[in-house]
Amino acid sequence: MTLELTESQPDVGHLLVELGAEREMNDLLVEALSDLELAAEDKGWRVASMELDREFSREGLDSVIRNCSVMAIASPLIKRGLQLRTGYVWGQGVTVAARAGEGADQNVNAVVQAFWDDDSNKKALTSPEAQERLERKLGTQGQVIFTFFPDPLTGRVQVRTTPLSEVRDSVSNPDDRDDVWFYFRTYEVFIIEAGYAMGSTRRRKETRRVLHPAIGHWPTSRPRSIDGIPVLWDQPMLHVKVNEPDHGKWGIPDAYAALPWARAYEGFLTDWARLVKALSKFAWRLSGDKSSKARRAAETMRAALPRPSTHGLPDPSGEGGVGQVAASGPGTSLEAIPKSGATIDSGSGRPLAAMVAAGLGVSVVDLLADPGVTGARAVAETLDKPVILEMNGRRGLWGSVLQQILSYVIDQSVKAPRGPLKGSTVRDTRTGKETITLTGDVERTVTVEWPALNELDPVKLVHAIVEADSTGKLPPLETARQLMNALGVKDVDELLDDMTDDDGNWIDPEMTAGQVAVDAFNRGDDPAAATR
Repeated sequence: MTLELTESQPDVGHLLVELGAEREMNDLLVEALSDLELAAEDKGWRVASMELDREFSREGLDSVIRNCSVMAIASPLIKRGLQLRTGYVWGQGVTVAARAGEGADQNVNAVVQAFWDDDSNKKALTSPEAQERLERKLGTQGQVIFTFFPDPLTGRVQVRTTPLSEVRDSVSNPDDRDDVWFYFRTYEVFIIEAGYAMGSTRRRKETRRVLHPAIGHWPTSRPRSIDGIPVLWDQPMLHVKVNEPDHGKWGIPDAYAALPWARAYEGFLTDWARLVKALSKFAWRLSGDKSSKARRAAETMRAALPRPSTHGLPDPSGEGGVGQVAASGPGTSLEAIPKSGATIDSGSGRPLAAMVAAGLGVSVVDLLADPGVTGARAVAETLDKPVILEMNGRRGLWGSVLQQILSYVIDQSVKAPRGPLKGSTVRDTRTGKETITLTGDVERTVTVEWPALNELDPVKLVHAIVEADSTGKLPPLETARQLMNALGVKDVDELLDDMTDDDGNWIDPEMTAGQVAVDAFNRGDDPAAATR
């Protein structure tokens, strides 16, 4: 590192002159210079850290989100990269169900499927359209905030997404910054008031401030307000964030790292297009001993050349745009700048596009929709292992979120007086957290299954499932689920529901009605009801 001495810095040069003859002192001076260099580097890191803190403050994050949102619409690379991520994660669908097996209760899965099939919840979470919007929000905003509205009587839960612009801050446990208790929300509403005159009304805007508890935060003491701000205990929030800095409150958009490279690549293509247009301006060079003769010959030649088609659109140049004649007299010439050794093809900007792909975690082949010069079809149609691992990581995040949401749905079905599930609540005396256990130790685990990203031969996959089933270690219901997933069957849960009785027990499709009645009798059930 080179240290430049200025008037504002110590007179190190004078010190070098005085102590240059003494080796021991010279060693001390070299060490001092090294300390100065390290101090300069530390100062640079401090400046960078200050810029990072300022950029990722709430105001800075709002600016980042605006840029990412605009680029997701205006930039082809950012738009396609986010669409690829959405397709990788959600494009093949997802299956959620309460785990079957010993101790399972069909009512648990019924609650899960009722929430999933609720038309109201499809708008915000469970439909393909909603899931595409959710993944896009992670790409352009870095977070999604869910708000839940449980029915206190029946336990039915509705879910909505709350705009990040309304959620301004969060409040954490004083002893644990990662344990969020509340989210501070400020929003505007329009209130319609009746006027004094007959039939007259007026609108006024009102700003409201409220606190939403984080999902799972349900203390013994629940005040109606804190510091004069109302607490909406019946509307908890779940904050999903990605690319979170260490102990940060907010996530960072997926597209953030790719923005400068997307702009650079688009600038390169713009310059390349201008260069090609400039090079195509003139196709002929005509010279003569007099400029007047050259101009007349040029006019004659131009009239004889075919005019380029503009497909009915106006030609901005008025002269055909390309393929013109450059006429010059003696002593003048028109030559293009030599191109030997210069690369002017559009493919030389591919490294810039590769940086965009790296920022978004996708393949540059898929991002550009072009296999490139290597051109192998297999390259264009397969995913490499890093992309598969990154997309499976994002699937794992969403799987954890879905399990947390559905666990909350099951809890509300137990806590509501008319809820379909029964259970008991135990509160941890140390943490204050509630744990709800279903009556009879009924299994309440919810499984989230995603189809494989790397396409496997369905014949080989079915053969592997059949081989595994032959060991007798897999429950029949799980074997049926795996087979239908391998074959790409839709609505797997509904078909599995037809394969089980009211208690969630497997019904062998090859079993006769008589055998079904005998098995029901042996279990103490009504044989007539089992054969209906």
